[in-house]
Amino acid sequence: MSTSSPEAVKKLLENMQTDLRSLSMECKKKFPPVKEAAESGIVKIKTIAARNTDILATLKENSSEVVQPFLMGCGTKEPKITQLCLAAIQRLMSHEVVSEAAAGNIINMLWQLMENGLEELKLLQTVLVLLTTNTVVHDEVLSKAIVLCFRLHFTKDNITNNTAAATVRQVVTVVFERMVAEDERFKGIVELPPPVQGNTNRRSVSTLRPSAKDAYMLFQDLCQLVNADAPYWLVGMTEMTRTFGLELLESVLNDFPGVFLQHQEFSFLLKERVCPLVIKLFSPNIKFRQGSSSSASPAPVEKPYFPICMRLLRVVSVLIKHYYSLLVTECEIFLSLLVKFLDGEKPQWLRAVAVESVHRLCVQPHLLRSFCQSYDMKQHSTKVFRDIVNALGSFIQSLFIVPNAGNPAATNAPAGGSGSGLQGAAQGAPGAGGQGAGLTAQAAFEYRGTWIPLMTVSVQGSAKATYLEMLDKVEPPSIPEGYAMSVAFSALLDLVRGITSMIERELAKEEEESAVRREANPDQNAQPEPGAHLVWEEMVSACWCGLLAALSLLLDASTDETATENILKAELTVASLCGRLGLVTPRDAFITAICKASLPPHYALTVLSSNAANLNNKTYSIQGQSVQIISPSSESHQQVVAVGQPLTVQPQGTVVLTAKNIQCMRTLLNLAHCHGAVLGTSWQLVLATLQHLVWILGLKPGVGGALKPGRAVEGPSTVLTTAVMTDLPVISNILSRLFESSQYLDDVSLHHLINALCSLSLEAMEMAYGTNKEPSLFAVAKLLETGLVNMDRIEILWRPLTGHLLEKVCQHPNARMREWGAEAVTALIKASLAYKHNPPLAQNQRLQLLLLNPLKELSNVLHADIRQKQLESVLQILQSQGDSLGPGWPLVLGVIGAIRNDQGESLIRTAFQCLQLVVTDFLPTMPCTCLQIVVEVAGSFGLQNQELNISLTSIGLLWNISDYFFQRGEAITQELEREEAVLQKQAQEKGEPLNRPFHPAPPFDCLWLCLYAKLGELCVDPRPAVRKSAGQTMFSTIAAHGTLLQQPTWHIVVWKVLFHLLDCVRKSSTTADKEKIESGGGNILIHHSRDTAEKQWAETWVLTLAGVARIFNTRRYLLQQLGDFFKAWEVLLDHIQSAALSKNNEVSLAALKSFQEILQIGTPVKESALPTEALALAALGVPPVLIDPLGASGPGRPLLRSDSMLERLTRYSSAELQVPPPGEESALEDSALWWSAWNTWYRTGTDSTRPPGGGTGTDRPSFIPSQPFLTALVQIFPALYQHIKTGFSMDDLRKLGVILHGAVSVPISSDASPFILPSYTEAVLTSLQEAVLTALDVLQKAICVGPENLQVMYPAIFEQLLLFVEFSCKPPQYGKVETKHVANAKYNQAEWVALNYVPFAERSLEVVVDLYHKTACHKAVINEKVLQNIIKTLRIPLSLKYACPSESTWKLAVSSLLKVLSIGLPVARQHASSGKFETMWPELANAFEDFLFTKSTPPDNMSIQEFQKNEAIDVEVVQLISTEILPFANFIPKDFVGQIMTMLNKGSIHSQSSSFTEAEIEVRMREEFSKVCFETLLQFSFSNKVSTPQEGYISRMALSVLLKRSQDVLRRYVDDERLSGRCPLPRQQVTEIIFVLKAISTLMDSLKKTQPENVDGTTWAQVIALYPTLVECITCSSTEVSSALKEALGPFKDFMQPPVSRVQNGES
Repeated sequence: MSTSSPEAVKKLLENMQTDLRSLSMECKKKFPPVKEAAESGIVKIKTIAARNTDILATLKENSSEVVQPFLMGCGTKEPKITQLCLAAIQRLMSHEVVSEAAAGNIINMLWQLMENGLEELKLLQTVLVLLTTNTVVHDEVLSKAIVLCFRLHFTKDNITNNTAAATVRQVVTVVFERMVAEDERFKGIVELPPPVQGNTNRRSVSTLRPSAKDAYMLFQDLCQLVNADAPYWLVGMTEMTRTFGLELLESVLNDFPGVFLQHQEFSFLLKERVCPLVIKLFSPNIKFRQGSSSSASPAPVEKPYFPICMRLLRVVSVLIKHYYSLLVTECEIFLSLLVKFLDGEKPQWLRAVAVESVHRLCVQPHLLRSFCQSYDMKQHSTKVFRDIVNALGSFIQSLFIVPNAGNPAATNAPAGGSGSGLQGAAQGAPGAGGQGAGLTAQAAFEYRGTWIPLMTVSVQGSAKATYLEMLDKVEPPSIPEGYAMSVAFSALLDLVRGITSMIERELAKEEEESAVRREANPDQNAQPEPGAHLVWEEMVSACWCGLLAALSLLLDASTDETATENILKAELTVASLCGRLGLVTPRDAFITAICKASLPPHYALTVLSSNAANLNNKTYSIQGQSVQIISPSSESHQQVVAVGQPLTVQPQGTVVLTAKNIQCMRTLLNLAHCHGAVLGTSWQLVLATLQHLVWILGLKPGVGGALKPGRAVEGPSTVLTTAVMTDLPVISNILSRLFESSQYLDDVSLHHLINALCSLSLEAMEMAYGTNKEPSLFAVAKLLETGLVNMDRIEILWRPLTGHLLEKVCQHPNARMREWGAEAVTALIKASLAYKHNPPLAQNQRLQLLLLNPLKELSNVLHADIRQKQLESVLQILQSQGDSLGPGWPLVLGVIGAIRNDQGESLIRTAFQCLQLVVTDFLPTMPCTCLQIVVEVAGSFGLQNQELNISLTSIGLLWNISDYFFQRGEAITQELEREEAVLQKQAQEKGEPLNRPFHPAPPFDCLWLCLYAKLGELCVDPRPAVRKSAGQTMFSTIAAHGTLLQQPTWHIVVWKVLFHLLDCVRKSSTTADKEKIESGGGNILIHHSRDTAEKQWAETWVLTLAGVARIFNTRRYLLQQLGDFFKAWEVLLDHIQSAALSKNNEVSLAALKSFQEILQIGTPVKESALPTEALALAALGVPPVLIDPLGASGPGRPLLRSDSMLERLTRYSSAELQVPPPGEESALEDSALWWSAWNTWYRTGTDSTRPPGGGTGTDRPSFIPSQPFLTALVQIFPALYQHIKTGFSMDDLRKLGVILHGAVSVPISSDASPFILPSYTEAVLTSLQEAVLTALDVLQKAICVGPENLQVMYPAIFEQLLLFVEFSCKPPQYGKVETKHVANAKYNQAEWVALNYVPFAERSLEVVVDLYHKTACHKAVINEKVLQNIIKTLRIPLSLKYACPSESTWKLAVSSLLKVLSIGLPVARQHASSGKFETMWPELANAFEDFLFTKSTPPDNMSIQEFQKNEAIDVEVVQLISTEILPFANFIPKDFVGQIMTMLNKGSIHSQSSSFTEAEIEVRMREEFSKVCFETLLQFSFSNKVSTPQEGYISRMALSVLLKRSQDVLRRYVDDERLSGRCPLPRQQVTEIIFVLKAISTLMDSLKKTQPENVDGTTWAQVIALYPTLVECITCSSTEVSSALKEALGPFKDFMQPPVSRVQNGES
């Protein structure tokens, strides 16, 4: 029933009247005024009731009067009256009939009652009713009412206090509710914005409406009161407590956030008043440190006070929760403080309430996100969110890591009972933890001896606090052990749960939206706005380290399955979230944590440790606290469920798995199964861990790669408890399902999975190196499993999958590992070929080739077991899919042909069976393009060296294949040409040339060429039998089927097959081994001519060269049409040349035979024209030998030509080569061929005669050609010369000379010498020397009859012959080869014997004299100073004289010199003026000098007759001088005449030789010679025919020299004689003085005979000066000297008087 209904009004009036009556009754006696008032009141009411319709409104208007009696009643202070009045007043209030004035009066009355301490509870009730029923009370009245309640709160009575407290709370609420209602009322009305005001005046609230104003004043005063300042509005307050003030502030802030957020004034209060207040009140807690309170106890104020602190934290929680947006900066401070309160140095209770506060934040993910956006993501801001999480983490760690302060007991006696330390409690009974764990199943954490129980503190997702609600406690409560840990643990879990579910909801929403967008417009690839992602990533980045540190530690310490499950679930959630956000490092870190927990402690696993190492280096510092990622503790209080072997390189005993490990493993499987798509690179960590667990549990792979429980093969066998035995099938099932589910992963994730498996497998392989123990096959098995379930998209994973298996696993040295690798590859290939692909393989060539490729790749593996497996699968594939292989044939054939010599016979035999099967059954079904491959494969079986019979059989197969080609030629040609057209088109589109072997020959010809090329390879096989067989087959097929080839193909046959073969044979022969081969296996004997590899190769070379030469002979006509016959000819010559130069006599002689053979080829009847450019050049007079001899030089090495095009061009002037008349191209071409042959001959000659280099240190010099070879070589020249003589130039002559010289210089090996040199004593020429002289003779004759311009060659021929002449004295040195004289050589030793060159040299000298006789007057001979050269050469034997190897030589030389001079000197005089002979004279002078005064001594055994003969020769020479030279002195340079004079002078005195014996001295003094000299000298000294002053000068000079020398000798003799006393002087000095005396007497005779005019004064003076010296000699003792002296002194009588006529001075 509502208060305004008529019944209610009626009732009210009745009640009021009743109340007034009761009042008047009570006051009748004591308080008459009251009674009267009551009675008048009754009248008033009745009147109102009678007159007015709206009774309540009228009542309200008159309420002051109506209330008056009751107020007076209260004033009596009588309890009974007061109670009655208050009840009546309350009734009025409840019907809202009290006006403002009345209300004011009522409040004043209540105030008096309060001051008198009456009816306190009733007062409170009345105030409450007054304020709650209506809004008439406001402003000052309201404030008075509120003060009244506050005053009552601080009475002595407990009940009153509590009631008042409740009333105050309600009143405060009412005030704010009124404001909310007021705002609601004015909501629709638009107001003018209030003028902006500087918030300086606190009371400037003029803009607020009434209720708002009240609320504002109230809230402002509450702040003042809590701050212990005087209130502005609540006048009359006497007392106030902070705790109560804070509770009120909290309730207002919590209940009315709208007020503060909507009204500027209130926001201002929050910022300016509340926050500074909170921060100020927190200060004791901030500064306080637990340790210090006992030490220096500062002012008591400073001690943290639990009630205030706890309430402050509540206020802070509310501020953060509701006003975060307003108070960003302040919240940053609050949050930082909160983090500080978790510090280990704070009191225990403070940390507990702080952790509860943090928990409150943790259940509000959106709030956390705001923190992250406002702080962590701002540049210079505190990383608040990160700090909160890290603080939680370090808080949890601090609970485990007990400070080492004193002993545990001391910590356990807290001062004043406050802050009983959790650590203390935990350590109080050191054993308690351990025993507890053993006895009870209580959930707890245990770490390194610290045991902390776990309690249920709140429902998941809500932060129900215990200590933050203890508003009645004054003293800090004692915190039970494990409480703080449990709260922190819940906070962590809630934080993870909240953040991940929030982000995942938003991600899902975003994905949905983008899907919708994509449907709407599929073209646009809309990117989500990055803002949200950045926040999420930042949140995860900020919190992951702290979370990981805490969760890992808790996981390690957890002893409760549920707790463990929760921790694992949290780690898994974060990991998957990081994966979805693409944050790789945190994802890997969490996964690593789970992985480590799955494995036994300290288990060495590189993937994890390297990952953890990265994390361990990071220490997170939070406000000075260090959060270290803690390593696991080893002591585990877990149930052990399995014991197994670790998967390591060295067996290291066993490891144990606990129930917790298995639990973690299941989480890991769960992670991989459900979140595989976001694992990315972490697959590696996950799979590595699973692999190790599987190994420890002893699961082994079975068919198809699934793992089944199996026994470990070796080592202490795995021990499993029944608990885990039942789990194993489940685990292995999950494992298989895990890989089966890979078919649902997207392509990228699948690749990550495969990469991870591959790197796992790599590690397993690393471990299996060098041991034979069972390897871990986990990875290989799982790769196979993954491949088999993903057949439908096999293409995308085929390469990485098979690539790894092939390159790594199948190559592994561990046989078991290898076997599984091959098993996996072949199983995958067979499965993939059998799988029904869409489209089918037959239509998808690319896929078929891709799938077959690994089969081929297996061939690269060197292990026999792999090859066996490969060949088995090839056979299976041939049998099942042989007919449908189509484009796969090349791969299959490749596999069959992948044979290597280290594979062993059985494998090669197996493969060969496959090939035989193909050749017999499948040739017609395979594409013709594969025929070439069949040829290649058959060839490779020919080349293998394990089984000779297979090699020979395969050459037979090649013969069969060639027959198949021959029979089905038509069909094959057509198919190949179709294929070719397609390829050609493709190549054109790509704009590249067609790339196939032997292009551009037609495809069918190419097939033949491949066949020939294969046979060619077999022709150079190391085994002689194979070479021979292949060579016969090849030359036979070319003979039999060569007609099928088109003409251009012959070009390739010549160049790419025949010449290539020659190249290879040449190369192999030259490098073949020279070691002797011991007789072949069994009793086969090897002939000595074939007992080294080199000799066997020599046979091949000879046969091949002969075969090719034969083809050149038989097919010459065909080959000449190819246009480059000349070039081919050159190459053939090149091969002949290199064979000729080979170090094998058999080969080199055979080569020369081939040379002679091809030189005798007759010119074929029909000649094809040369290419036009050749004709053009020919027209210029350039022989075709110049036309590009190198354009397409054969394969192998480029052919080096000794002379370049330019040299040739310059060499032939057009005069030398007439332009051929038209129609003579053939002659021209022939001449080119001959020139080419000459070049070859020249190169062969040069190289074979070039002396070996190198020191003499080698035991045996390099190969030296044999005499028959050299003779044959030189004998080719005369015939060859007939063809080239027209163009034979000076240059060519020089080249010839070099070769002849070289050939002659070659020594003979000692074992051949008996056949070549009949005996050393006979002076005969060897056949080679004969041949050399013949060659020169041919040339000389040709020059003789040839045109004028050839005669320039004479000097060169002289030069050559003169070189040979020198051999007489200086036998040629052949390089550094040491030769022995034939007499000293041992017949059977490998030594070299020098030939006797004397006969050869002397014959050459005769030729020279003869030739000079004919040619002395030729211009060339004169210009080239031939005479001088002859003299120069003869000077050598002349100067050696007796030292010559053969005496005949110098005698021949002298006679030759005399002959030559008799011809040459007249010529020289004739050309004296031209200066062409100037240099000859000194040479001649030196020759005379060297001969007449030789340095060599005659042999001791020379007879006197011999000596006289020789002296006669000397005299002959002097006579030549006197007849041929001196008479013509005026045509001869005067220096030369001077030299001759000096020489004669010397001869006339010094000509005795000191070695004669006394007896012979008379004879050996060469007196005859001296005499002739002296006479000649004198004859020319005073010749009357002085025609020029110079001549006179010469003779004078000669005389004075003569006289001076005589004077010296005489003086010396006199001096020596005096000194020697009795001793006779030495014999030779005596002979010398005798000679001088004789010379003086001769001189005197001559002077007498001469005309006096011809002798000048100085000569007389010198002669006369001799006289005194002669006189002094008279004392000498020797009789001989005396008699000579007489003769000398005699003539002086003629000088005793001066001559009659005056001497004319010659110079006057």
